[in-house]
Amino acid sequence: MIRPEFSRLIPLDRLSSKEKTFTIEADAKERTALAERLGVPEVRAVRAEIALRLAQGGRIVLLRGRLHADLVQYCVVTLDPVETQVDEEFTRSYSTAEGREPAEVVVEMDEDDPPEPVENGQVDIGEAAAEHLALAMDPFPRAAGVSYEPLPETADSEAPEGPRRPNPFEVLAEHRKKV
Repeated sequence: MIRPEFSRLIPLDRLSSKEKTFTIEADAKERTALAERLGVPEVRAVRAEIALRLAQGGRIVLLRGRLHADLVQYCVVTLDPVETQVDEEFTRSYSTAEGREPAEVVVEMDEDDPPEPVENGQVDIGEAAAEHLALAMDPFPRAAGVSYEPLPETADSEAPEGPRRPNPFEVLAEHRKKV
């Protein structure tokens, strides 16, 4: 099994129906590995407060978290480094049920995600935070005061002058007249 860059394993035997809170923070080595994974120049800080509790008689683990991160991303217009922040809440659920996964999972956009399986009797709250960070990052960061103005589209009538290519249908029509 590949170990994630920011792993914090919580065994299920430490949990109950009463919510238990964990605070986790990435060290320098983990931040460097996360920056590589996320494709950003630098991850300056990652901190998460994660609350876990068992539900449905221990068959479901509910995760409620708040993620704080400071990153350096590239501006999509100038490619200059841009400092960005993430400060978001997120939730997840995990299933402790053993058994085979269905062959096909259909997820509707307005429905909650199905529970993820618990592996080896543990929940990795660090990986949950890292995955949420990847989803919460600004997909199009821009440096302050930078805007993108697309080039105006030119119509065919405004095409630069040059030799005119014959229309293939005109060529066929001329050929048909000869036949």
